[in-house]
Amino acid sequence: MPQLNDLSRSLVTLEQDATLIAVIEMSLGSWLVAGRIPGVDRNPLRKQDPDPDTLLIRLHQWRDEAVRAGHPIIRIAVAFEAGRDGFWLARWLLARGIEAYVIHPTSIPVKRDHRRAKTDRLDTALLIRAFVGWLRGEADHCSMAAVPTLEEEDRKRPNREHQTLSGEKTRIINRVKGALVRLGIRTFNPKLRNAVDRLDQLRSPEGVPIPPNTLAELRRDLAGCALSPNRPRPLRRHGWTNCARLRLAARMLWSGCSRK
Repeated sequence: MPQLNDLSRSLVTLEQDATLIAVIEMSLGSWLVAGRIPGVDRNPLRKQDPDPDTLLIRLHQWRDEAVRAGHPIIRIAVAFEAGRDGFWLARWLLARGIEAYVIHPTSIPVKRDHRRAKTDRLDTALLIRAFVGWLRGEADHCSMAAVPTLEEEDRKRPNREHQTLSGEKTRIINRVKGALVRLGIRTFNPKLRNAVDRLDQLRSPEGVPIPPNTLAELRRDLAGCALSPNRPRPLRRHGWTNCARLRLAARMLWSGCSRK
């Protein structure tokens, strides 16, 4: 039995003769909009610029087309896959009386028994089939993501910023270790506070210092590593207000080292 907040199926009865259904395949340069219009035999497919006002005009045109066919529209439902664009379009449509849903991309079942061509036309056909099944309340078609408010999204940014900077620090450390291992140096710890100062003292098993280009690269990497978060708790307590400054300082320091 579905829960009150179950997003794996719709809990609202679908009246197909009075519901305009549309899906959007979103890319960076254009949107492909597919629709199902009550009383109209064809299933329109239109490519447009990524502009919400143009999308709203097109939805109203399809609504008027359904009315002329004798099917007054009482509900407009639009869906698109979660991705680069986030949830802003869903909030924009909801504010204008349009039902908007964001589909989890991994929740749409795709047949794996044969290779399928990757085209926007096939993607929209698959999306609209899954969306119609979801609107009917049928299981195993797709699941929706809850649309957060702008404030709820913003509250997640400090944690995501922390994850990003921590990941950058880990990649830098692994890159430094890999560069030193190629020279036969395995005992150096890049996490030490004085790691940059100790680079000049390192010697390979051949008894030679680190070559100049490699040394300059390691200095740049360790400079960026030193600006990554070492104590997440104090930064969380202060709201991570200095994250942008840390990144800017890191870029400035790297560019300064590269000039030298």
